[in-house]
Amino acid sequence: MCSCSPLGSLVFLFLISRIIQTSNSSGEEVLPPTIQKLMQGYNKYLRPLFGNGPVTVGMSLDIASIDTISEINMDYTATIFLRQRWTDERLCFDGNKSLSLDGRLVELLWVPDTFIVDSKKSFLHDITVENRLIRIFPNGTVLYALRITTTVACSMDLTKYPMDKQTCTLQLESWGYNVKDVVFHWTRGNLSVSGLDTLQLAQYTLEDYYTSESEAVYETGRYPKLIFHFQLRRSILYFILETYVPSSALVVLSWVSFWISQSSVPARICIGVTTVLTMTTLMMGARTSLPNANCFIKAIDVYLGICFSFIFGALIEYAVAHFCTLHQPNAANAYMYGQEMQEREDEMNGIVTSIGSQALRVRKREEMLSRAGSTSSPSPSDTKEEKSSQAKSGCTKSLSLLRRIVCFLNCCHVENPHYIDNYSRLTFPLSFIFINLLYWTYYLYF
Repeated sequence: MCSCSPLGSLVFLFLISRIIQTSNSSGEEVLPPTIQKLMQGYNKYLRPLFGNGPVTVGMSLDIASIDTISEINMDYTATIFLRQRWTDERLCFDGNKSLSLDGRLVELLWVPDTFIVDSKKSFLHDITVENRLIRIFPNGTVLYALRITTTVACSMDLTKYPMDKQTCTLQLESWGYNVKDVVFHWTRGNLSVSGLDTLQLAQYTLEDYYTSESEAVYETGRYPKLIFHFQLRRSILYFILETYVPSSALVVLSWVSFWISQSSVPARICIGVTTVLTMTTLMMGARTSLPNANCFIKAIDVYLGICFSFIFGALIEYAVAHFCTLHQPNAANAYMYGQEMQEREDEMNGIVTSIGSQALRVRKREEMLSRAGSTSSPSPSDTKEEKSSQAKSGCTKSLSLLRRIVCFLNCCHVENPHYIDNYSRLTFPLSFIFINLLYWTYYLYF
């Protein structure tokens, strides 16, 4: 058995690494003859048609998946296959077959500096190797394809959430080359984007999509831009089962108290408080998937507010009915009280009538005395009777005003507080149905 020293092993490894490095650094040993011929005098730092007009780059997309659409972050994450085509006359060769090259050879060629506008985070897939494709055709056309996963910002209007439609875009621009150097275009118009027919989304359905070409204007110049628009409609079935049905059921549950006797205070209070707390919890849970600081008043917030108002109103209804039960006077007592007030008023009217007749006699006697030339003043008894009549007249007016106030208060009271529950059994359901019709008509058709 032979053995070697550690120093000899290190020298052997160093020699092997130098041999590999030398072979890799020599392009003539790595590249085949056809590629060697193409690369002779090729400068990847200069674009095609440099100094002779812009180079035209055609693009197409294949949407592999749209993974998540986040209302909290206002963005979506998609995996796409981006394909770019352009013609580089420096890469023309004889033959009728295209050359498919290893993706790592892209470092030897000029490629467009395309980037995704509004991208928050993107990465190129590299398992098992970088997912890049390079194909060169005999006329110099280059096909460059990439597999990218990107998270793109999407401004959303959540006013009609969850019955909303969202229009998002995927924008492609040139980073350094302006419109004088590079021109972008969709290779087949709207057909340049594929993969949407088989796309499956958890919460949305794809309604429409289209492509457009534009220019981005910045301080440094005008740059080519391609835009892919797609419109998504949210599926409402999940929210009906998760939010709308439970909240409506809580409203109906709160109406059960209208059929419970007003004397069963614990039962009615328990139903009212329980439904109010449950509705509050449901409202908090419905906002967990939405931005915390949001200026939108959403459709779901309006509906939950309506349901909470009806539930809270049912609890207040029992408080009002119970208060009227405790403070409403008995009908018989009210009738006797009214009769007593009527008798007192009649009695006072009789007293006023008698006092008025006495005052009339006194006035006539004074007139007779004045005609007879009498200068004597009225007797003390006459003055006393006149003061007494004025006092009793003021008392009568006060009693009459008090009677009118009592009659007005009796009109404001409900004759039978149990009628409040009877009215509520009809008014609450009808009002809830009417408001639901207005709600769904407005948010679905306007």
